[in-house]
Amino acid sequence: MRTRTFLEKMGAATELLQASGPAAATAAIQLALRGEASAGAPSSAKSDIRAAANVKTSSVQLPSGDTEKCGPQAARRPMPVDVGIISANDDVGLGQFRSKTCTNRSGSRNYKLYIPNGYRGQALPLIVMLHGCKQSPDDFAAGTRMNIAAEERNCFVVYPAQVTTANISGCWNWFLPNDQQRDLGEPSIIADITRNVMRDYAIDRRRVYVAGLSAGGAMAAVMATTYPELWAAVGLHSGLPYGAAHDVMSAFMAMKNGASEVRAKESLLCRAHMPIIIFHGDDDTTVNVSNAEQALTQFAANASGNTLNVSLTTGRVTGGRAYTRTTQITDDGNIVTELWIVQGGGHAWSGGSEQGSYTDPCGPDATRAMVDFFFAHAKAAA
Repeated sequence: MRTRTFLEKMGAATELLQASGPAAATAAIQLALRGEASAGAPSSAKSDIRAAANVKTSSVQLPSGDTEKCGPQAARRPMPVDVGIISANDDVGLGQFRSKTCTNRSGSRNYKLYIPNGYRGQALPLIVMLHGCKQSPDDFAAGTRMNIAAEERNCFVVYPAQVTTANISGCWNWFLPNDQQRDLGEPSIIADITRNVMRDYAIDRRRVYVAGLSAGGAMAAVMATTYPELWAAVGLHSGLPYGAAHDVMSAFMAMKNGASEVRAKESLLCRAHMPIIIFHGDDDTTVNVSNAEQALTQFAANASGNTLNVSLTTGRVTGGRAYTRTTQITDDGNIVTELWIVQGGGHAWSGGSEQGSYTDPCGPDATRAMVDFFFAHAKAAA
């Protein structure tokens, strides 16, 4: 089973960018995304220089005071906090962060809803944020700073909460058969939470998005696949593709090695055909980075049939981590996929705040990147 092939190809692309220029680098990226070898040529991606691309470099400035926290162990520490004393609204101070409950025939879940100060009854976008294991809505909101981004961009954010009676570690059960299907289990509850917010507030139904971290990222893939009519785009951070597992044992195997070839191929039958942005650290020892490749393959199918062009950006956060950002762009300039690989990044929200758990302040800002990506996409008018 391949585990690091895609990552190795991306590494080759970065090396080619420096040694041979954009054409060779882009050829390597295109081969990596297709999972193919160049016909009649050596297996090394460096041998194929037929493509052309837009290749850029950039840097990002870390918030003041964070650079000293970016040593080699930064991505490995979960940085747990006492979530009982966290107020995810402290950094905002303007909007409202309300506690609510949703119940349907599959069960009941609490959730937190952020209402921006700029809401005056006009239709605004909505982002659904699914936390990781051992996290809560308050913890996740504090660590991602998504409420701050929502205040700046004037949108709603809803954070469904998993219960330990459903999963002792507070993980979303993305790997159980009943929790991977429409109108069953946890997907039905998350969908109803989303619908409740859309019913109770003025929400722009063309701009509703779902994202998550780790188990929440895997559940975001489930939601995008089982309820594609709800979402305009999906975001996965350190997650797994839909259909990667069917029980606890296969879940651990997928997390360690990536989904098996058979399961990955089966899941392709359920492609959601929607824009996707993916963040993953290449030093993630909890969820193998190969899952990022498989999720990209799963959702990158271009339903419009347009030719997709590939663009690679390499950069480094000042005082922090290097990264590669690979995009697939239609001929009319629409970015339909973004893949961010954070070099040295572990199992943590890139660019997050230490006020929350499982965050890595040393990486590029996943929150702002996701919001920018989301707001560039809207569903077609019904």
